[in-house]
Amino acid sequence: MVPTLFGRIQTRVVLLATVGAVITALIVPVLPGAGGTALAGRYQTAFVVLAAVAILGVGWELIYHFLMQFRWEKDWPSLFGLVTLVPEGLLLWGLLTADVMPGTARTPPAAAFWTQFTAVWICVWLVANGPMRVPFIRWRFRGGRLA
Repeated sequence: MVPTLFGRIQTRVVLLATVGAVITALIVPVLPGAGGTALAGRYQTAFVVLAAVAILGVGWELIYHFLMQFRWEKDWPSLFGLVTLVPEGLLLWGLLTADVMPGTARTPPAAAFWTQFTAVWICVWLVANGPMRVPFIRWRFRGGRLA
């Protein structure tokens, strides 16, 4: 079964809240270009970015759902899910540099943002396409919904 819109949204939010939070917590102390910023400030900015990825992701899922209606299978190949990190990352980076993201004192260094964003994205994509299917055996048959 093809994941439904609600199933994709639910999976995205749950994976970002679990896998994304763990990866973010582990990677923040070693992010490049953090310079003299206090560790607490770096964590705050990193978790605001993670929350923004989740919130904006709901909007992206609506756009992807619309575009998928033009495909025969009504689904993306798995690689498309990985490649979507480019437009989502560029939008988020644009919002950060335009200072319209609440909760961030200043724009994070580009190297820190892209390192965190790419690491979280790849880890979430890998878990969604592999290990997640072990504890959630029926996930695929429920249209991607976890509950």
